[in-house]
Amino acid sequence: MTKQSTSNKKSSATEQLVKQALITRFNDLPSEVIERAKVFISDSVSVGISGSRMPLVAAVKNLAMSHGQVASPNSGATIWHSGELMAPACAAMVNGFQIHNQEWDCVHEKAVVHPMAVILSALVAVAEHNNLSGKQLIQGVVAAVEVATRIGACATSPIKFFRPAICGAIGATAGIANMLGLSFTQTLDAMGIAYSHSSGTMQAHVEGSPMLPMQVAFNARNAINAIELAQSGFSGPHNFLEGPFGYFQLMEDSVDISRLTQGLGTDWQICQVAHKPFPTGRAAHGTVDALSELTAKHKFRADVISSINVSAPELICRLVARRPTTTMDANYAKLCNAYIAATYLLTGKVSVEDFETKALRDPERLALAEKVTTSQSNCTDPNALAPQTITVKLINGDEHTLHLENILGHPLRPLSIEQQLQKFTLCCKSASTPFSDQQITTLHRALSQLENLNSVQNLIPLMVQNTKIKEVS
Repeated sequence: MTKQSTSNKKSSATEQLVKQALITRFNDLPSEVIERAKVFISDSVSVGISGSRMPLVAAVKNLAMSHGQVASPNSGATIWHSGELMAPACAAMVNGFQIHNQEWDCVHEKAVVHPMAVILSALVAVAEHNNLSGKQLIQGVVAAVEVATRIGACATSPIKFFRPAICGAIGATAGIANMLGLSFTQTLDAMGIAYSHSSGTMQAHVEGSPMLPMQVAFNARNAINAIELAQSGFSGPHNFLEGPFGYFQLMEDSVDISRLTQGLGTDWQICQVAHKPFPTGRAAHGTVDALSELTAKHKFRADVISSINVSAPELICRLVARRPTTTMDANYAKLCNAYIAATYLLTGKVSVEDFETKALRDPERLALAEKVTTSQSNCTDPNALAPQTITVKLINGDEHTLHLENILGHPLRPLSIEQQLQKFTLCCKSASTPFSDQQITTLHRALSQLENLNSVQNLIPLMVQNTKIKEVS
């Protein structure tokens, strides 16, 4: 039997995904897709601005600066909020860290991927450096999210490598290739290079280590480096997903590769991304969501609670069932369901300030947290974040239960426009130096009209503190 000719050879699932990423164009996108892209670009920019408040940002900036600062405004990219100019890969590293360092960035639940942390930090740096338009940024983001989340959603086994970082890097590389007009072969090279030095495991998550957002930061940098190498003629492995040592073989225990292409070009994954209303791991959002409804309906106070049980899928238990400790830091506490539940019950909210040392050592909060347990339900999907059932027992014997099929922020329970703006404002006001009301309004307006922006470079000054405010075009 003769070999099938190359021209008639059926494209692999990887090749189909890459081709779709490259042909994605703003003018071909449905209006809903464009709107959702703008919503999550706006959300992620504000989260990144808020992330400037975290002390470890200084260490990440020092690392980036050690690689050298750029000489002229047109040769680099900008650190959000603080405004330093660095090489695009270095700026992406810092901004990626700022987006993910408070666990406040959006998530694609089916994929268990935070799609915007790596992607937006890398794509904005490239768009700024190359003087690209708002439309080009939007189409690049849509293409990148499509790749990153479809790879993650193929998994049928529990997460062990950190998908937000690794899938994010491969997706970001595809999105940059889209924006810059790379060829199919160049794009395969670049994505293979990105895969070859991708990094991130769940060990940092288990230990509550700040290396979790650093894994995002490294992969934002890696995506840009991969593009630059491919543009220089450097080749990379092309079968980086389906090959014998590709992502699916090495980083997931079992996969359904058919999900990589199901609905490709029609079922846009940016529309499946969920907001995170609270600055915690998404796995803890169901508990806060349920307690909000139960306390509003039944009017019970924290001091009359005997116990709280959260019955949830395996993934929730693995991610946030950890017990509170008297020495835990913010990274650990943001992934501690018990502490987060106690925080909401005592304060009526969950804010970035609730993860500062004074709050973390509050004996009343820690005592209440000991009454909260998270146990595994009979859900068999190892990557599911819902459904969840929360049961509150009171000292007098009363019992209140709420079952949630979808958590607040999910596409089927989306944040209202007002709630989105409230979060945007909270983020910008919680930065290391808060933005003024005028700057918040101007930045939000510019992001909501991103497709009308001739150059992303005109947006950047609005993302930097103490910049003279003017409308952009």
